Amino acid sequence: MADSTPIRWIDGPAPTEISGGCTWGMPFARGTVPGAEALRVTDSSGAPVSSQAWPLATWPDGSLKWAGIALPALSSPADTFVLTSDAGTPADTSPPASDLTPVTVTESADTLTVDTGVLRMVINRSGSTLFSNLSRDGATVARDARLVSLLQDGTPEEAGTVRRDAFTGQVSAVVLEQSGPVRAVVRLEGTHRPDAPADGKREWLPFVVRFYFHANARSVRMVHSFIWDGDAERDFLAGLGVRFSVPLEAELHNRHIRIAGADGGFLVEAVRGLTGLRRDPGAEVRKAQIAGRATPSEQTWNPEVSGRLQLIPAWGDYTLTQLSADGFELRKRTAPGHGWVGISGGTRAAGFCSVSDTRGGLGVGVRDFWQSHPGQLDIRGAAGNAATLTAWLYSPETQPMDLRFYHDGLGQDTFEEQLEGLEITYEDYEPGFGNPTGIARTHELTLFAYESTPPTESLAADAVSASTPALLQATPGYLHSVGVFGDWAPVDRSTPARARLEDRLDFLFDFYAGQVEQRRWYGFWNYGDVMHTYDFDRHVWRYDVGGYAWDNSELSPDLWLWYSYLRSGRADIFRFAEAMTRHTGEVDVYHLGPWKGLGSRHNVQHWGCSAKQLRISTPAYRRFYYYLTADERTGDLLTELVDSDQNFLGLDPVRKVRPDADTYRPNRGALGVGLGTDWGSLAATWLTDWERTGNPRSRDRLLGTMADIGTLKYGFLTGEALYDLDKGRFDTGREQISVSHLSAVFGLVEICSELVDLVDDPQFERAWLQYCRLFLATKEEQVAAVGQALEGIYLTQAHSRLTAYAAARLQDRDLAARAWEAFAEGGEHLNHGSAFSLRQIEPPLVLQPVAEAPTVSTNDTAQFGLAVIQNLALVGSYLE
Repeated sequence: MADSTPIRWIDGPAPTEISGGCTWGMPFARGTVPGAEALRVTDSSGAPVSSQAWPLATWPDGSLKWAGIALPALSSPADTFVLTSDAGTPADTSPPASDLTPVTVTESADTLTVDTGVLRMVINRSGSTLFSNLSRDGATVARDARLVSLLQDGTPEEAGTVRRDAFTGQVSAVVLEQSGPVRAVVRLEGTHRPDAPADGKREWLPFVVRFYFHANARSVRMVHSFIWDGDAERDFLAGLGVRFSVPLEAELHNRHIRIAGADGGFLVEAVRGLTGLRRDPGAEVRKAQIAGRATPSEQTWNPEVSGRLQLIPAWGDYTLTQLSADGFELRKRTAPGHGWVGISGGTRAAGFCSVSDTRGGLGVGVRDFWQSHPGQLDIRGAAGNAATLTAWLYSPETQPMDLRFYHDGLGQDTFEEQLEGLEITYEDYEPGFGNPTGIARTHELTLFAYESTPPTESLAADAVSASTPALLQATPGYLHSVGVFGDWAPVDRSTPARARLEDRLDFLFDFYAGQVEQRRWYGFWNYGDVMHTYDFDRHVWRYDVGGYAWDNSELSPDLWLWYSYLRSGRADIFRFAEAMTRHTGEVDVYHLGPWKGLGSRHNVQHWGCSAKQLRISTPAYRRFYYYLTADERTGDLLTELVDSDQNFLGLDPVRKVRPDADTYRPNRGALGVGLGTDWGSLAATWLTDWERTGNPRSRDRLLGTMADIGTLKYGFLTGEALYDLDKGRFDTGREQISVSHLSAVFGLVEICSELVDLVDDPQFERAWLQYCRLFLATKEEQVAAVGQALEGIYLTQAHSRLTAYAAARLQDRDLAARAWEAFAEGGEHLNHGSAFSLRQIEPPLVLQPVAEAPTVSTNDTAQFGLAVIQNLALVGSYLE
């Protein structure tokens, strides 16, 4: 990388402050950067900025492909930064400025202590606390952080009297993943255990918590992930949260509560208020209290107030509940045993609160707070020696979480009956498969250590930074220039035809973003997903109709969104894709149990379908976010899938329709593996793992199966091959032609394009080109090439990009014209081209039609978007 690379803030102008540092991912062209140690960052003026870099992926030649890069906390960040590489010269990661101290980690047998130069956290290696002490400039601002949960043993309407048991997270392992000098990461693992062990309750809810520390930071990012491992028939989660103890020493009138409401508004109160009284303590006293400053000495007050302080109630408890996406309520009380007093309410709270006094305090912000409802913020005991602050990720005041399957099976006990059900509701039901055990959820929080009570304006900025973290990214032009993620190109409106297609892409994204809001696709398990198909009779999406409800990555909306971001650089698209990646990688995939590593097909419930398949869990959907952000949690999800070929031993993905049992003989080493959705997912798994870790097993299985596909007489047209799990190779003797319209629409196109460029395997390239060239060829051309016409050719518009790929690779103008003809033809198709005629209606009423078209389907939208993006990149020059 000889030239410098500009780095920009994704939201445009630089934020006023980066209190906790910043991390992002950067790619590099093959062979240009030998390693991360050579990378340097400067600001736009050329001044060096402390940074830390580490490899995320390498090219086959060993050069750096992706790196994670971290900057320290910045009080006045530049509008842009510049990344350079000096090959062969170690990067100087020491702080360039005397006022910036590297983050340090001190380890002992029992604790791990991280110091950013501003705050200091002490983490015990085991026990019931996430950290035992958090201090700023030597003053403790929080103690004994804990995970808490409530388990309810039934529902009142069914069980009558129900019981709630309290659990606390117990840490069993602490791992230092990074140790500075600019960024340190600590990973904690554990499970929730009962507070009353005599009750005989078991441990549950395995969790992973990461704390992120950056040099000079006054805040710490916390990422919490848990796996649901309860029994849905009897276990009802009634609360899940993070609890902190905040020491308080100042007088009650100098203790301050701050809770963010909607649109930047704040509740600004003291535990003992001095405003609005019948007697006035004095203007300076009132002004100081509202500002959060220490009030003047009581001797200077109006004695009519200072002599009666004990008669002013002290409000020790505060609660904000956000039980839906559309409303929050605030209330307070003096102490337990006394009634609550309503404060106010609003629409969408920011998910931030703080408790502090003149010597410091703690602020907590929960990202996507209202979007992930039901949430709750509690402050208790603020009139005592220490307040308890609890950020509830699942509110104990809402209905307990009920994850039971939504119907009784409807008599579908055999495969034949289940296939009949598929014909009417599109639901692939099977007894026992609508089981949530093993799904997961991730939340992000930011902890702010305060040296005193900050001004409200500063707290508002902290609330914004917690809910919308600032992020640096490379430009679309640079990302495209280094050759990552296959066939795409930056937005180009240089001709009328291109501009029309770009307008359509913008419309489709805006349409779906509008539908998320109009249809309220929010909630603890739902946020990030979209619905599959619209019901034009009821004018709702088919939320209650089998396989037409939640989409669960069907036909790759994840890919559509990520490629849309890559080419546009739009922050709104990035955050939409980010939310979908968080959801589909956590909720739609199993992380423990017999289906670990598999995802669930689209359904009324995200875990409801019996089709547990790699096409949903594939890393093809997650690696964008991992590489662009260096997110460790997403890295965990990628690592979980490394041995996902083993899943074929436990579950045959086509068990209900397999005509030949000999193609599934796990006891004899013969596993029928589809060369479309199955192998495409495996290839994405092996490629990602090879690039991330250099794992020879993944490399050999990827390269070996590529060679085998190239050796098969009909290549990808074979449809399915026998896979030897021990050797990681296909039997190349199979001679058949079997084509599915789904094979190429779950990431196969994108992965094969990358593999052809990445690996020198002429036979594999020939097989892929044959598939791309023949899929939409005339029947005469298909017969001439392979002796028979191909059956099962659907989704013409989606597959036009196969023809476009062949045209670009072969430099064939006729194929290019055919690609655009197929694209247009598919757009007129009743079922697969409705994306062309989508029309948003205003105003957005809940029961209002969303379009005038025969059907509205996320499948069509995603594949239309991918076809436009890839066709423009491959054969855009033939468009006019």
